[in-house]
Amino acid sequence: MEVLKNKKTLQDFVERQKEMGKKIGFAPTMGALHKGHLSLYEMARKENDLVISSIFVNPTQFNNAEDLEKYPRDVDRDILILKNSGLVDAVYIPEVTDIYPEKTESRHYDFDGLENEMEGKSRPGHFDGVGTVVEELFRQVKPDSAYFGEKDFQQLAIIKKLVEKTKLPVKIAGVPIYRAENGLALSSRNQRLHEDRREASKIIYETLKKVNDWFRVITIPEIKDRVTDIFDHQKGMKLEYFLIADEDTLKETDFFYTGKTYRAFIVVMVDGVRLIDNMHLD
Repeated sequence: MEVLKNKKTLQDFVERQKEMGKKIGFAPTMGALHKGHLSLYEMARKENDLVISSIFVNPTQFNNAEDLEKYPRDVDRDILILKNSGLVDAVYIPEVTDIYPEKTESRHYDFDGLENEMEGKSRPGHFDGVGTVVEELFRQVKPDSAYFGEKDFQQLAIIKKLVEKTKLPVKIAGVPIYRAENGLALSSRNQRLHEDRREASKIIYETLKKVNDWFRVITIPEIKDRVTDIFDHQKGMKLEYFLIADEDTLKETDFFYTGKTYRAFIVVMVDGVRLIDNMHLD
């Protein structure tokens, strides 16, 4: 596996691969890798001749400087995980100046309102940061396909919109949420939780499964009351938000309309660690 530590090295590598006619699959990360990340590369490996990873903790998508500071970083461990997986041919580990050659600031994007829903309400500018780093990585890596987990469903929708708006020739693929045995969606943030708290956090997935049953038989306001009640009784947990939204527009709904598809979204603070999850409603 090649370790590419600057933009020039990456571009030389990509150019050689393109000259050989290789189809490139790509999944960017912020490191702290786990099996959820590897599931992205498993799909990429099936669909491409060559798979590239990247590791870059993007400063412009953090609204909280303390959150950026606390974000887990262990590049040597991440490289070893990628090497041992046998799924990745090269990993790009850029410096900040490779992504932001002038100022470390975001471009402004219009994602047709997707950026104003859910996470966008409490994290202003977050998706401008996501769009900026992803667009720049796409322009440098030049992938044929790129892979993102459905755990960050809003981010996935925004990246699809980014590609549509910029007309970048990249196919975006969503990869199903990878869960621990107890159902908890794998996340780099989980590493900040004690083992017993990770086990207790399975209530998030269990609640989503209940919602999937409830939505056939009771109203959305009733569902929201039940979800609120569940987390009012969980020690050390605080429900930040729960909502059901149209999968296409991400707009919250209080009623199910025929012909539309819906997804439940939840954010829970567990001992100060912010966990997000979602589930398509059958």
